[in-house]
Amino acid sequence: MDDDLRVTDDIALPRAELGWRFSRSGGPGGQSVNTTDSRVELRFDLGATQALPEPLKERALARLAGRLVDGVLSIVASEHRSQLQNRRAAELRLVTVIAQAIAPPPRPRKRTKPSKGAIERRLTDKRRTGLRKQERRRPED
Repeated sequence: MDDDLRVTDDIALPRAELGWRFSRSGGPGGQSVNTTDSRVELRFDLGATQALPEPLKERALARLAGRLVDGVLSIVASEHRSQLQNRRAAELRLVTVIAQAIAPPPRPRKRTKPSKGAIERRLTDKRRTGLRKQERRRPED
């Protein structure tokens, strides 16, 4: 199980399905800024993975449709100076994104009626505001 990324207690993503690309990070740096490939791009083929059950995969594909390119989810990390730290950050982000995408939808909101007291307070406030504005007007001859 050391090879897998834990998403939930039941679901783990195999590291063999992760694709990595490394490049030079942008922004200011130090002496080795032009030589180290510390920027990390993690690619995960959500459409082809067998790690997720089919209903959860469909839910994730629907929720992440705007972020996917041909069913592949891409995550970039370049905030750290070390490639290893960026790799860990990208893995953590991937797990978070997948966990949110497969989470069950929230329960629908139950519509409620305002209480009689709340309705009365609202109408009283409206009347008071109207009177205040009416008093500000110029008197008409």
